[in-house]
Amino acid sequence: MHPIEDEILKVIYVAAFVLALVISCIIYILMKAQRKITQEQENRITAEIDTLENERKRIAGDIHDELGPMLSAIKMQVNHLEPADETEKNILQKSSGQIDEIIKRFREISYNLLPNTLVRKGLISAVDEFVHRLGESSQINVEFTYSEGLIIPKEKEIDIFRIVQEITHNTVKHAKAQKLHIDMRSVNATLILKTTDDGQGFDYDDKSSNGSGLGLLNLQSRIAKLHAKMEVTSFPGKGATYQIIIPL
Repeated sequence: MHPIEDEILKVIYVAAFVLALVISCIIYILMKAQRKITQEQENRITAEIDTLENERKRIAGDIHDELGPMLSAIKMQVNHLEPADETEKNILQKSSGQIDEIIKRFREISYNLLPNTLVRKGLISAVDEFVHRLGESSQINVEFTYSEGLIIPKEKEIDIFRIVQEITHNTVKHAKAQKLHIDMRSVNATLILKTTDDGQGFDYDDKSSNGSGLGLLNLQSRIAKLHAKMEVTSFPGKGATYQIIIPL
């Protein structure tokens, strides 16, 4: 080969090497920037969710520790009043009943904000109680199963409970289902949460892409915070199955 051709090939090789190096550096910088953006988004989601849960906890505590006892004291005072006639007696009875309804409603609000069972007894007991309460207040038949000896880190329990709550509320509100099965299994240091219903189903990709489902957005935020993966299988008229894999 002619010496000039050798020099040209060397220049081409060097240029190709430099170009490949530059492209690699650009790709690395872009990937690093993307990781930084992703991390910032995850941190923002985590901060927003933690702020929301702290506020829920504060309000639930105020209701439980202050408003509840105050209403109970008012009811006791009302019950100790001596009515002068039948009219006053009816008014007092009606007032006492209304106070009972207010106390009941406050308890429901406090439970929705932060179930006391979740704090005292953990996730499994909280979900079991949630399913029982749901069976009393709706027409849907909910079954909850789980593997024995399931241990879940305390810091993950509230987010997992909110995921169960969100899926269940979406099912009750939109799916027109008669049955819902919730299952939790521990496999290789991961929690597999699976829910299956026999409702009317929906187009998950469409709901997820156009942002029309607020419940799905809340669900996806919790999934992101837990670094979990979610698979949704649903078709119109075929029910819906959620499978969520959560690292423990």
